[in-house]
Amino acid sequence: MTTVFHRAPRANLPVAVAGDGIEIVDSTGKRYIDACGGAAVSCLGHSNQRVIDAIKRQAQQLPYAHTSFFTTQPAEALADRLVAAAPAGLEHVYFVSGGSEAIEAALKLARQFFVEKGEPARRHFIARRQSYHGNTLGALAIGGNAWRREPFLPLLIEAHHVSPCYAYREQRADETEEAFAQRLADELESRILELGPDTVAAFVAETVVGATAGAVPPVRDYFRKIRAVCDKYGVLLILDEIMSGMGRTGYLFACEEDGVAPDILTIAKGLGAGYQPIGATLVSDAIYRTIVDGSGFFQHGHTYIGHASACAAALEVQRVIAEDRLLDNVKARGEQLRALLRARSADHPHIGDVRGRGLFVGVELVRERGTKAPFDPKLKLNAIVKREAMQRGLMVYPMGGTVDGHLGDHILLAPPFICTAPQIDTIVGRLGDAIDAALASIGAAAR
Repeated sequence: MTTVFHRAPRANLPVAVAGDGIEIVDSTGKRYIDACGGAAVSCLGHSNQRVIDAIKRQAQQLPYAHTSFFTTQPAEALADRLVAAAPAGLEHVYFVSGGSEAIEAALKLARQFFVEKGEPARRHFIARRQSYHGNTLGALAIGGNAWRREPFLPLLIEAHHVSPCYAYREQRADETEEAFAQRLADELESRILELGPDTVAAFVAETVVGATAGAVPPVRDYFRKIRAVCDKYGVLLILDEIMSGMGRTGYLFACEEDGVAPDILTIAKGLGAGYQPIGATLVSDAIYRTIVDGSGFFQHGHTYIGHASACAAALEVQRVIAEDRLLDNVKARGEQLRALLRARSADHPHIGDVRGRGLFVGVELVRERGTKAPFDPKLKLNAIVKREAMQRGLMVYPMGGTVDGHLGDHILLAPPFICTAPQIDTIVGRLGDAIDAALASIGAAAR
């Protein structure tokens, strides 16, 4: 009987005891290929000695110093490195301990920016349906994951949601990508006008949608059009790259591929690669200067922000990614992964879509491929796929509610950047077997 309050208390979880490259080993000696990085976290696998040594060195020298008293060399060096690589205009970094904290900081920073700028009426945040920005109350409020939000709705701040850039489900058959992107930008503009342009603080979006819908990339020029709408009305653009950033798509910042620069950008997960808990909120110089020249104080903060050991770990992670040219491998292995999945699913009646960027890939399961009809959620197909995959020594990240928060099933893949071509072959083989076994287990109900 465990005394740990696990997220799923009824689950009988194996005990992880070791990490070896892209594998996790449990207490029985069974090995699991980590094809999802936990939750798109473990980009360097589970045994990178350089990162481990960097943590040891920093812990021996100075493990922690509270940021109301000191800054530290690892924090300064990591911030410099991130700013040097960031989209134009993002010139300052606020460190936190994870993704939800990064989003909370972004929301509060956007609000304080407008208060100090003399525009206190700007209080509304607009985000997208079928999005996920974290599990704290502010993050849940702007998120569009219905299942996660429902129990806590009375506690959430008011937020507004528009359609996602989810081409597989939302783009009309007679609609070009250009027209689809324009329709979504027009919808955002209409919502801003409905609320009153002088009352809207920010539009928040995942550059590539992660867990809620399964690695959904934007169509071409979507974010350019969104950026133009935001600029027209003085609305901040906040991009959430907590899952998709730090190299996951083949670019250090996912929005590089879209040719846009946000006003605020959040990162976590791959920033520290799971070796230490860390996240960050990158902000424009205009926002930073407004705070500095105004109150001179950001009314926010947590005990472990800018944690010296966490910053040292993240700094070494970023050095390894650059020095080992891992972004090249992310692009190559990502192309291989999507190609193999598409080849395997070409005539599969229940794989509706394979999508993503880099090593951030989603597989959407459907009851009927022609109509894209989802399975009955009572079947819990996504959970069965996870169980079958684990039995085969494969970790994947399946979720339900892909379509609208209740209907739909998908599998998210986010393997480590160090994956080899043979390992990708193995991942696809095991996943295919797990999907087929899961479908077989629900029998006629799947037809």
